[in-house]
Amino acid sequence: MPARSCRGLAVWIAGAAALLAPIGGVAAEPQALPRLRTNEAAIVDALRPAAFDIKDPMAVFAFVLGSLPARVTVYPTENYYYFRFVHAGVPVAGNLRFDPRNRDKGKVYFGYYQDNADWIRDGFEQSVELDGNRNVLVERTGLLHYRVTYRGTSVLFALNDLSQVRPPAGVLGPDERFIGPVFDESAVRFFLIYNAKAKVFHYILDETARMVDALVPLPHSDRILIGRRTGFAYYRDHRLDRKILVGVFERNVRLNNSFDGPFDQLPDNFIEGEALREAIIDSEPSVKGQIDRLGYFQDDETRYAISPYMQYRTGSDLMQVHRCATDRRVPASSYYRCFVMDEAGPRAVGRPRALNELRRRSR
Repeated sequence: MPARSCRGLAVWIAGAAALLAPIGGVAAEPQALPRLRTNEAAIVDALRPAAFDIKDPMAVFAFVLGSLPARVTVYPTENYYYFRFVHAGVPVAGNLRFDPRNRDKGKVYFGYYQDNADWIRDGFEQSVELDGNRNVLVERTGLLHYRVTYRGTSVLFALNDLSQVRPPAGVLGPDERFIGPVFDESAVRFFLIYNAKAKVFHYILDETARMVDALVPLPHSDRILIGRRTGFAYYRDHRLDRKILVGVFERNVRLNNSFDGPFDQLPDNFIEGEALREAIIDSEPSVKGQIDRLGYFQDDETRYAISPYMQYRTGSDLMQVHRCATDRRVPASSYYRCFVMDEAGPRAVGRPRALNELRRRSR
């Protein structure tokens, strides 16, 4: 499982105990004061000499596991526990993933790589499946709780329990069905929904959760709101009292960071039966017979990408959404297709969407 596919709720391991208290599906209470980060600490990290072989995944895993408190919370809903550290002056990012397809078989995925930057994106990368064959014990100790043990060190990973989260009344339209709750690595929560009439997916901002961003209206239209922290762009729906995710900042996607959008945090633990597969096939009939119930293509380790939002560079890029949503020439039945993008713009004009590599995401 390539590590570069795993986006980061970037937490420095030294601060993991403070950041990752168990929450049981409810947003953690913030500390009374913000955490201070200093340039001095960053310099000390950069100057620290190598303590282990960065190309030895088991040595890196031992360091990561040994740096964590006895219990941590895995917030993102695709069950990635992200981390970052600096090794001999090189920034490293990675994750542990508790894949629902095999975590109960005693397996966990571990990967890490040289962190992306605008000036370099071709550094080292390591990925390994951990289980008893590598002397790693992965035990299920309760509902969404897994204990990982290696060389006498044990950490309990509590997966984020959002099983009781549902959209409030008035958030879903008559043609829409709820697929599941999404907790993105950006700390933003969404409702993943499918509109069977328009045959499109949407990520709807979960406003029942604590707001973790400041939303600022675009000067040209107060219907479009952009998060100061995340760069996520939302459209205030004309028909329902809700905000639809319509854009993520292009640079964040390019750098594969925490703010690249929720397409890589599907609600894996909370998808009921065949709901996701049926919705994907309804939207894209050409994948029938090719994907499993979680949207993985059965011939490889790629997954169908649910990313209906655009990658924007400037606020003016987002105006095409507003123009489509207010265009009287767009049929009422196509209104919600205005918020789903392909390379040419909103899909409300009825362009066919081809199944291509952009619809797959590497795992």
